[in-house]
Amino acid sequence: MPSFREDALRRIRHDGDFDAVVIGGGINGIAAYRDLALQGLRVLLVERNDFSSGCSAAPSRMIHGGLRYLENGEFGLVAESLRERDALLRLAPHMVHPLPTTIPIFSTFSGLFNAAATFAGSGGKPASRGALAIKAGLLLYDFVTRKNRILPRHAFRGASGTLQHWPDLTPEIRYSATYYDAWISQPERLALELLIDTRADAPQSIALNYAELVRIGDEYRLRLEGMDEALPIRPRIVVNATGAWIDETIGALAAPPAETAKPTVSGTKGSHLIIANEALLKALNGHMIFFENDDNRVCILFPYLGRVLAGSTDIKVDRPERVRCEPEERDYILDAIRQVFPQIAITHSDIVFSFSGIRPLPRSDAAFTGRISRSHFIHRVAGDPPQLCMIGGKWTTFRAFGEQVTDEVLAFLGRRRLTGTMERPIGGGRNFPTGASSLPALLLEEFSIAGDRAEHLALAYGSRAFDLMGFCRDRADDVRLSEKSPITAAEVVWLIRFEHVRHLTDLALRRTTLAITGVIDADLIDAILAVAARELGWPATQAAAERQRLIHELETFYGVTPAMLQHRCKENA
Repeated sequence: MPSFREDALRRIRHDGDFDAVVIGGGINGIAAYRDLALQGLRVLLVERNDFSSGCSAAPSRMIHGGLRYLENGEFGLVAESLRERDALLRLAPHMVHPLPTTIPIFSTFSGLFNAAATFAGSGGKPASRGALAIKAGLLLYDFVTRKNRILPRHAFRGASGTLQHWPDLTPEIRYSATYYDAWISQPERLALELLIDTRADAPQSIALNYAELVRIGDEYRLRLEGMDEALPIRPRIVVNATGAWIDETIGALAAPPAETAKPTVSGTKGSHLIIANEALLKALNGHMIFFENDDNRVCILFPYLGRVLAGSTDIKVDRPERVRCEPEERDYILDAIRQVFPQIAITHSDIVFSFSGIRPLPRSDAAFTGRISRSHFIHRVAGDPPQLCMIGGKWTTFRAFGEQVTDEVLAFLGRRRLTGTMERPIGGGRNFPTGASSLPALLLEEFSIAGDRAEHLALAYGSRAFDLMGFCRDRADDVRLSEKSPITAAEVVWLIRFEHVRHLTDLALRRTTLAITGVIDADLIDAILAVAARELGWPATQAAAERQRLIHELETFYGVTPAMLQHRCKENA
C-alpha cells in the first residue's frame, strides 16, 4: 500500500472530524475539494472507483465556449465557458491547447428563425444552420472575448477557398467558417494533477480512491477496498458530486435512507471513437471539423495524439450505469464522417478504441437532447449534515463550479475565503517554458534522452517531467516497456508511488494513453503488469486477476478485444 494511503488512514483513525466531505472524484468533485482545501478547511474526498474514471474520463476532450449554446440563449454559460477556456490555456498549457475549428456550411439562410423559436420556449429539434446564422453566432462569440483576446477571431471562406484547405471535404459545401477553441490531451491526468497539487498545498485534507462513504443509522462510515474496517467520519457538510448518480446518493445518505422526491439529473449518453486512418488524419489539416449530421445533431472530428477522435452521440438514458459505445452508435458516427469526407474509406477495423459516458445534465423535458442545458447549479438538500449537490457542469467550467460550491460551504460554516484559483497554475503548467517546443529541448539537454521520450514527457507531465526524470535518473530509465512506446519501467514505478495507482487498469486507462491511442497489446500489458506486481507486492494470483480485469474492461467498455490485443503483437513483431 502506498505510504500516502497508509498515512491518510492513520490520520482518519486519529480524527474523523471534517469540515466537509466531497463524495465523487470526477472533475467537479475534485475541483470542489481543491478549492475547499485551499481555504484551510479539513476536507475528505471519497471516490468509490478510480479518480476521474466515470463521465470525467469520457468527454469529447474539448475545452470550449459552447458555440451552440448560443442557440439555446445561454449567453451567461457561453461567457463563463470562454473565460474558463482562456484560463485553462494559461494555467495548464501542457495539456490544454488551441484548436482551430472549421464548420462546413451547406446553405445560406437556414436556421435564421431557429433561435427565435428557442427563446419562445421551443424544445424541439433545431433546423440546419446556414451561413448567416453561423456568422451571427461567431460574431457574438468574438464579442464575448473582445477583451484580453488570446485566440484569433473567426474567418469565413467560400466553397473554393474551403476546398483548397480541405480538398477531401464533400463538394456540396458552399462555405466554411473557422474559429478557435481548445482541446485537452489527457483530462484524467489533469484531474490527478489537481489532487497532487492539493496534497502539497493543503496537506490537512485527504483524497481517497476505491473508497466509499456509507450511512449507518445516524453515523457515516468510510469503507475502503481491501479493508474490513469501517472508519467513523463526522462531516459538518457533504458535497454530493456523484454526477449521474446524484439522486441515488441523495437517497443513500438521507437519514433514514430514502428515494429522492423529484429527480434532479437527466442523463444523456455520449459515445466517441478513436480512429487510426492516415488519410482521414491528413484530410483534417490540423483542424477540428465541427458539423451537423442528417438529424441536425452536432458531430466532431479532430486530430488526437496521432489518431482521429470522432463523436458523438447524445442519447437519453433512464438510469445511471456504466455504458459503452454500442454497434449502432459506432455506425452512426462512421456514417456521419462519410457525409463530410465521402471519398475517404473508413472501416470498423480502423477503430482502435471507443469510449462512452453519461452526461449528468440538469433534469429536462426537452424532446431534443441538444436543447438540454449544459449549465450547472447547486441543489441543497436539508439534513444533518446538509448536502450540496453539484448538478450539471462540464469539463471546461470545473474551476468555476468548484469555486461556487466552496463559496456556499464557506457561508454555511461562517468562514471567509482565503484564496482563489483563477491565477493558480495546475500541475505541470507551473513554470512552463514559453513555446510548446521549448520543454522537450530542455529535457533533451538536461537528461540526454531520446527525442520521442522528451516529447512524451513534455506532453504528459509538463514541467513535472523534471521531477519524474530526477526520480528515474538512477533507475535504469533506458528500459522501455515496448518498442512502440517511450514509457519506461522506472516511469511506471513513479506513477504508482505518486499518482494514487491501485490497479493495472489505472495505469493502462488513465495514467497513460497506451489504451486510448491503440498502442496497448498483450505483450505491453504483461510488461506493465510485471513492474506493477513488483512495486505493489502482488502475488501471482492477484497479478493474474489484475491482468484479467484489464482485459475484461478493454473488451466490455472500450471495444478492444483479446483478439485485437494479440493481433497488435503480431503486427509489430
